[in-house]
Amino acid sequence: MLRHRFQPGRLVAGFFLTLAGVVYAGDAGGLWETPWFVVIPLVVGGLCTAGAVGVLAQSVHRRRGKLRAKADGPRADLPG
Repeated sequence: MLRHRFQPGRLVAGFFLTLAGVVYAGDAGGLWETPWFVVIPLVVGGLCTAGAVGVLAQSVHRRRGKLRAKADGPRADLPG
């Protein structure tokens, strides 16, 4: 059983920040040359994408909660 809710926005943010780290590590290791300004759009774009995914996930979660609450309403076969 999950201990907490899955948050896809954090997964996307982590992916883009890890990718930025790999880009810098490859540059530091001499595998390729990376200009200093390449990582800025990568990080900013990743954080904006993560924010959009987080908002979308939150709206889906709220909608599913409302549908579940409506389905869990009073039932005719149970007393009380």
